[in-house]
Amino acid sequence: MEANGGWATLGHLYQEALKVPDVVWGTKTPYNSINRIVQTHDAFFKIRPGLWALKAYKDQLPREVFADTGEEQSKPQVIEFNHTFYQGLLVEIGNLSEMATYVPRPDSNRLFFDKPLANLATLGKIYPFGYDELVKKASMVDVVWFNHREMPSAMFEVEHSTDIYNSLLKFNELQDFHISFHIVADAKRKPEFENFLMLRL
Repeated sequence: MEANGGWATLGHLYQEALKVPDVVWGTKTPYNSINRIVQTHDAFFKIRPGLWALKAYKDQLPREVFADTGEEQSKPQVIEFNHTFYQGLLVEIGNLSEMATYVPRPDSNRLFFDKPLANLATLGKIYPFGYDELVKKASMVDVVWFNHREMPSAMFEVEHSTDIYNSLLKFNELQDFHISFHIVADAKRKPEFENFLMLRL
């Protein structure tokens, strides 16, 4: 975390902590240990889900790390940053899970901190896993994970202010595939999600 300027996503920590020379992890689940350490050790503080920093660096952290607080930013910028932030986290988790990861072309140049999403995702183009019309619908899902057979394994739609119903419609079109579908949203929106499910798309 120090080498990264005093802050890091959990995905970054998972990748880099295991590369530290002469460190022996006395556990079969080092990711769980890293997660526990940042949550319980006094040296760290949580900025938002999946993003942690060293308390000693609190006054030196870049402004964009705190972008979701709304300070000195307009509401649309905050919403956009959050959407891209969670897309980036989902891509990192997919990469760590050894999945091929994809984000839609319109989102590929959006920055996850200092890196375009295109640089995080392992695929520049979606795999042609089915009929053209269905692949086209899948190509607009916020994050897609593909397994080693080049078939979609999980799809994620990040919803901060947009209509959850549109995401559910996309998933409905793809329901005949063996895919795990996920809506990523604030818990306050769960009743809205459940109401749409009751409509039986």
